[in-house]
Amino acid sequence: MKGAVLHGPRDIRFEERDEPRILEPSDAVITLAAACVCGSDLWPYRGVEPITEPTPMGHEYVGVVEQVGSEVKEIKVGDFVVGSFFASDNTCEICQSGYQSHCVHAVVMGTIGTQAQRARVPMADGTLVATPGMPEPDLIPSLLAASDVLGTGWFAAVAAEAGPGKTVAVVGDGAVGLLGVLAAKWLGAQRIVIFSRHEDRQALAVEFGATDIITERGDEGVAKLKALTGGLGAHSTIEAVGTQESIMQAIRSTRPGGHVGYVGVFHDVQLPGNELFFSGVHLHGGPAPVRRFLPELMQLIWDRKINPGKVFDLELPLEAAAEGYRAMDERRAIKVLLRP
Repeated sequence: MKGAVLHGPRDIRFEERDEPRILEPSDAVITLAAACVCGSDLWPYRGVEPITEPTPMGHEYVGVVEQVGSEVKEIKVGDFVVGSFFASDNTCEICQSGYQSHCVHAVVMGTIGTQAQRARVPMADGTLVATPGMPEPDLIPSLLAASDVLGTGWFAAVAAEAGPGKTVAVVGDGAVGLLGVLAAKWLGAQRIVIFSRHEDRQALAVEFGATDIITERGDEGVAKLKALTGGLGAHSTIEAVGTQESIMQAIRSTRPGGHVGYVGVFHDVQLPGNELFFSGVHLHGGPAPVRRFLPELMQLIWDRKINPGKVFDLELPLEAAAEGYRAMDERRAIKVLLRP
């Protein structure tokens, strides 16, 4: 089969890869119906996270089950499935507490690489969720979003305790931040403020439920946010970038007693202890336990109550993955969908 492989900074190639096969009796092999490029894929693509050898890329996936191992009982050949970017057994104590991304047997799907024609999924019964039937083609982008960016934005909103009567601030206008807006709206937030400088992303944020746009960043953005909230700050803040500036903007935008849900992968972030101590702000986040939310989110999509697939504003064939990376790196696209 073929898939996208990173050979070095900004060097994505579509090339032959080994056919996936059942390695453990709990594995499944799926034929991909769609994959995509994630904002976190751009870190190694840009060389910020260096690689030492050609690396298969991709961790978001939907598709049809082609093979299952002898211990797989719930997932069947022919099922259309969605899985998280972390494979998990969904039975250990950590999984049962709702943190499947920290499963004691967790496997990062990015090490397998799902920007490909087919993929092996470990712990299939714990990782995969089947749709009620074969989805209509227009539902596939939204189901794909559930594999990572929707579930991640949703976790960020839950970690920030977004809910009725709350003002929610969103730092980051990429796919995760935009779907954090959607999640906050669905969870009942009264006011949703997103920091964004890009008109196309602002328009989608408003469509998803944003009530206010702030174009300023850093301390200027914080000042604008506080001016909108009577000087207090947001009750809940979603941080969806992962830089020093973005996490500090999130903390400083949050009122004492408020909550920050952080899901941007940290890069060179150091939190100043004194400021954090006196902020009175709760921090919770990390790799999103997408599997916790998959059944609910997939049903909302299946019932056409939400349409997170709108974050995909560029669709390309899988063999054009390199162009998809370039488009996202140059901010010509919010999120790129790849069709094998």
